[in-house]
Amino acid sequence: MTESWRDLPPPARPVAAAGSAAVAAVRDGSAEEFDKAVSELASLDPAHTGLILGTTVRLLLEDGHPDGLTADDIREALAACVRAHPDAHPQVVLWLLAGALGVLDEENSPAPAPQELARNAALLITDLLAGREIRAWLTAALTEIQHTQLND
Repeated sequence: MTESWRDLPPPARPVAAAGSAAVAAVRDGSAEEFDKAVSELASLDPAHTGLILGTTVRLLLEDGHPDGLTADDIREALAACVRAHPDAHPQVVLWLLAGALGVLDEENSPAPAPQELARNAALLITDLLAGREIRAWLTAALTEIQHTQLND
């Protein structure tokens, strides 16, 4: 985790650092670094981590589908992630997609374990980034979160 995130609010810094480290590890094929970053993500406050990574997923999905998302688009995002990353768990990726889009019924869908959420979120984000850098997307997610919180 060599990237500096000092410009972010303190609760967001470890999420951004661990999230970017996880994406870098996936891209580099470094299982050890990936496991380390996933463990760090899983140990963080799930509310902060879920909000930041979920917003990042939603922004990436919206960017890839500027005319709006369809159920087929979500199925394709799920299938593409699972094809690209054989270690991805389809049910967890689906849970993450539903949560990012605000259509998850949390009362009837208990959350997967933090380690599984972190692992699959990193794989999903890496896939949705399609080679782009994560910093701009995390920054955009945090800007949107801040804007929403200021207006609430």
